[in-house]
Formats: sequence, structure tokens, C-alpha cells
Amino acid sequence: MQTMLAESFTVPTGSLVGKSAVITGSTSGIGLEIARAFAAGGAHVMLNGLPSPNAESTRQTIERDYNVMAAFSSADMSMPSQIGDMFEAAVSQFGKVDILVNNAGIQHVEAIEAFPPEKWDQIIAINLSAAFHSIRAAVPGMKDRNWGRIINIASAHALVASPFKSAYVAAKHGIVGLTKTVALETAEHGITVNAICPGYVLTPLVEKQIPETARARMLTEEQVVRDVLLKAQPTHRFVTTEEIGALAVFLSTDAARSITGAALPVEGGWTAQ
Repeated sequence: MQTMLAESFTVPTGSLVGKSAVITGSTSGIGLEIARAFAAGGAHVMLNGLPSPNAESTRQTIERDYNVMAAFSSADMSMPSQIGDMFEAAVSQFGKVDILVNNAGIQHVEAIEAFPPEKWDQIIAINLSAAFHSIRAAVPGMKDRNWGRIINIASAHALVASPFKSAYVAAKHGIVGLTKTVALETAEHGITVNAICPGYVLTPLVEKQIPETARARMLTEEQVVRDVLLKAQPTHRFVTTEEIGALAVFLSTDAARSITGAALPVEGGWTAQ
């Protein structure tokens, strides 16, 4: 029996039953789709994001649609103490955290000489340091149970650079280094640690940077989409959130237990050029 995620995408029903997952930055875009994919596989999920009127309704919808437990944490991912509180809440509600997806991220597009230092600090904190603090909180329990999955949502920009994105590119390159290091440290404990490196996905984060990139490069927004974003991807189409969700589920199954320390591109051939 299969549970439909979206057209052409399925997750085997029960593939993650008994597991529980924390997904940071999961009230929209890639993170929300990953949460839905895990719930479709039977996992309980902890959503995370800034407080919003939609957060509770999203949580309730996941519980209703997939018959799993869903919780919500408004932890600020730039605050280590709040990250710790989120993990304590997840363990209190689910009994354990089997799967961690570090997805929270922000972006700012500007030339290096004009790049605001406070934006640099914020991007490094949320896109890189938050993953360290979350992994540090999750690994002890995973080691105790000799099973765990850590999935870091990196970017094609973890593998190649683009101008005007100094903080984001630096953080995402750092995520791949963190992924490899933790994979080596946990390889004998039944834990896998991998990075998914998506190309451009039409999420709120990407939609926001279209006008920013247009200003930085003195282009129209239409030119940014055609000549900057999709030009980088030989398929000339956006990656879908469903594709990322399906890969995250696969990496969380026992079929992927020998895949660890990998940076997996999902970017329509961008980094093959």
C-alpha cells in the first residue's frame, strides 16, 4: 500500500512508524514538505518556525491527515538555549528524537563591501550554528539507541559559489564540512549524517531573493528567474519540495544505512557543469 505525497511521488505507508523527527524551519517550503513526507511514512513530527496564525492549523492538519502526533516549537534558531528547549519538548512528547532535519535558513543578497555585518552574523547563526547546536542535542540519544538519522539541508551553494551571497555560501559550505565530520564521529553508532544540496526551489526564501538579486545585478525580476536562477540548472526548471521530501524519507530508512557523510546534489545538473 502506498500513500500519495504529490503527483508521481509516494512514500511506503509505515516506512517510518515508531520514529519521531524534529524538522527545523518547517512551517513552509522545503521543511514543511519534509514534515508531511515523514508524517506520511508514519513518523511523529516536531514542527519549528516563527510564531504565526497558521502554525497551529498546520500542526492540526498533519495530525488529522496522517494520524501521527505533531508538535510545534517556536524556538528561535539563533538562540542555543531555545534549541535545547525544543529538543526537551520533543523528547517529552514523543519519548525520543530519531531523526533530525536541519532546514532553518535565511538569505541576504548584497555585494561584500556593502554586506551588513549584522546580516552576516544572523545568517551564520541560523544557517550553520543552529545545525551544530541541534546535532549536539540529538546525538546522545541516538547513540544510546544505536540508531539515528541526521539530514542537513544544504544547497547547491554548498558545492559552488554565486556572487552577492557571501554569508549564505560560507554557511552552506560549512554545513557540508559539519556533515562529514559528524558522519565520521557517529559511523559506528548506527547513525547516518547526510546533506541534501538542492538547487533553486520556488520557496518563500527564493521568492524573496528574486527582487534582491534584481537590485544587486540591475536586472528585472523576470531576467533573474530566466538568466540567473534557472540558467544555472540545465533542466531549466525549479526543483520541487516533493522531490526533496522523498529523498529525505529514503535517507531515513534502513535502505540508506550505508549512505553517510554524503553531499547529495538535487539541482538539475547545476554542479555537473
